[in-house]
Amino acid sequence: MEIIGAGFGRTGTLSLKIALEMLGFGPCYHMVEVLDGQKNPGHLQTWEDASQGKPVAWKALYQNFRSSVDWPTCAFYRELIQVFPAAKVLLSVRDPYKWYQSAFETIYSSGKPPISERTQFSRMVDRIIWEGTFGGRFEDREHAVAVFNRHIEAVKAAVPAERLLVFEVKEGWEPLCRFLGVAVPEAPFPHANDTAEFKARIATFSGGG
Repeated sequence: MEIIGAGFGRTGTLSLKIALEMLGFGPCYHMVEVLDGQKNPGHLQTWEDASQGKPVAWKALYQNFRSSVDWPTCAFYRELIQVFPAAKVLLSVRDPYKWYQSAFETIYSSGKPPISERTQFSRMVDRIIWEGTFGGRFEDREHAVAVFNRHIEAVKAAVPAERLLVFEVKEGWEPLCRFLGVAVPEAPFPHANDTAEFKARIATFSGGG
C-alpha cells in the first residue's frame, strides 16, 4: 500500500480511484471492491469484523492493492498509517455543505433500507459510517458537517505534513502528480460518479431504469 485515502466518500473518491490507477498506483481500493464478492471474497466479512472492533489483518486485506480511497478505508486511517508507515496519505475534501447535500442524496438515501431488509453489507455500512462516524445523526446537517470538518482536522493533526496531501479533485492533476512524484498525464483528469450518475446507477440496480 503506497497511498492511503483518508477522505470521506462523496469527495470525488471514484474520480480519484480512476486517477490513481491512471498514474500507475492501481489497483485502487474503493467501496466498490467490497461489493465485488467474486473478485474479493471475504472482504465484506473482514469489514464487518472491523465494524465490530475485531482484529483485522490489514496487510492481507490490501495485499493486491497499491492505493485506497473512500469508505470504509477512510474510517480506519489511524490504524493504516501505522501498518503502512511508508505510505503517503491523500485527504480528499470539498465544500462541507455541498458534500453533505451530495452524500445525503446518494449514499445515505440509498443505503438506509428498513431493518427487515438489512443485508450484511448494509449492516457493515451502518456500523462504520452512519452510526460509527456520525453517531446516528447524519440527518442533522450541522452535526454531520461538524463531523466532516473535525475529521479533516484530525487527519491533519495525525499525519506529518510531508506525508499528507489535502486535495480537491477540481484542482486536477498538478498537485496530485507533484505529491506523488510522477508526470502529469496528457489525458484530462477523470470526472466520475456525480450525484446524477449515482442516482442513475442506483435506479438501474433497483430495476427503475
